[in-house]
Amino acid sequence: MKKDRQTLMAALSENMLTVNVLLSVFFLPGLVAGCTSHLHITTPKEMETLNGSCLHIPCTFVAINGDADFNNETEISGLWYINDDKDETNKVFDSSKSDNVYPMNITGILKENDCTTLFSDLKTSYEDTYYFRIVNGPYKATANCDHVQIKVKDSAWEPSMTISGDQTNLKEHQSVTVTCSAFTPCPHSPPELTWNLQQDSLRQTEKNTDGTFTTKIQETITLSDTHDGYNIRCSARYPVIGGNKTAETEVTLSVSYAPRNTSASISLSGLVSAGSWVELSCSSRAKPPPRFTWFRNNNDGDTNVSVWPVYSFNATEEEYYCVATNYLGNQTSSVRLRIKGIVNGHLFWLPIALAIALLVLICLVLYVRCFKSKQPTPQQTQTPAGQEAAVQTPSAAAEDLQYGEVTFFKRKPEASSTSEEHGKEEETVYAQVRVSKSRKCSTHTTDDIYAQVKKK
Repeated sequence: MKKDRQTLMAALSENMLTVNVLLSVFFLPGLVAGCTSHLHITTPKEMETLNGSCLHIPCTFVAINGDADFNNETEISGLWYINDDKDETNKVFDSSKSDNVYPMNITGILKENDCTTLFSDLKTSYEDTYYFRIVNGPYKATANCDHVQIKVKDSAWEPSMTISGDQTNLKEHQSVTVTCSAFTPCPHSPPELTWNLQQDSLRQTEKNTDGTFTTKIQETITLSDTHDGYNIRCSARYPVIGGNKTAETEVTLSVSYAPRNTSASISLSGLVSAGSWVELSCSSRAKPPPRFTWFRNNNDGDTNVSVWPVYSFNATEEEYYCVATNYLGNQTSSVRLRIKGIVNGHLFWLPIALAIALLVLICLVLYVRCFKSKQPTPQQTQTPAGQEAAVQTPSAAAEDLQYGEVTFFKRKPEASSTSEEHGKEEETVYAQVRVSKSRKCSTHTTDDIYAQVKKK
């Protein structure tokens, strides 16, 4: 029994050892099929920079003991090779030397397993595959399985633009953060970012999780309808030897907003005839486009008359209004249809007609009175001969009085021819003559003369 237990324990130990070996093979950093190395580095597989700029290469390493042990208590040198380390002519940098082929410098602390390197003043001829090597006394190892591919560009990278929240569903009154970011191959010489959203925005250079850097500017804005269709342009200017390299990107905002500038209008201007065919039109600016509803406003309340932007009907004197609506809100605009002959629902010509009729009546009365005043109105009384006759006028006080002597001859029957001359009988009559002035209603009427004759 005891022997069987020992056999089982030995088998388990052997299996555990096999599992550990397999795990070491499969999960050893940088280890790939057919590649073995006692030095492994963690760094981006590919890196880019600009011609005339610099490059920050983040790098950490793990030294695996082999024939010799790695000792970080002793002097450590870091070296960079191109292509491979089998040819010494491929060595372009050695931290233990001051004179190197390429302008490189290990800024990390090797004793802390940090092999971060700054590559300055890059040229297109520096494009290549780079390998890192450690020399630590008797310990020497090259990270053959973990190379870095460096590319040198002549043109700058376009910055990227991001907007917080759902960029496909932006709404008015929503606060969002707009960020413009630019790849920064060299944090010692970051790009300058500018945009048309805000002047002098604060520039920040941040380290990414893989050790590279990004430069960004940010602004928080509250969206409105004026931002819809607004183009935000961001420019990144990279300093290089001999000048700058610039690239720009642009993002167009799409902002939803409630109806704006809603307007109701009539197809006919001014007053329209009752019963004539008219069209009421409603327009509005909104996103998404609004739906329109027409209402008639009367004493019985509001009545829905149409659900289209244009409403056609026979004209009546009433007030109408349209409502533009989308899921963010609504806006109203009203219009009053005025009919010829009607003001505020009443016949405006009725008082005018009454005034005209009254004026005509007054003129007619004045004319009749004036006409009658032109006719003679004296009352004359004829008396027998020898008696007093009198004619009087109503306005004697305003008349002129003139006196005259009138002689009347009264012929008597003839007695004989000899006594003819003596047979005449002479009579003298005095008369008062009043002359009245013309009346106002006529300037060319004949003077009326009234007489009072007294016989003596």
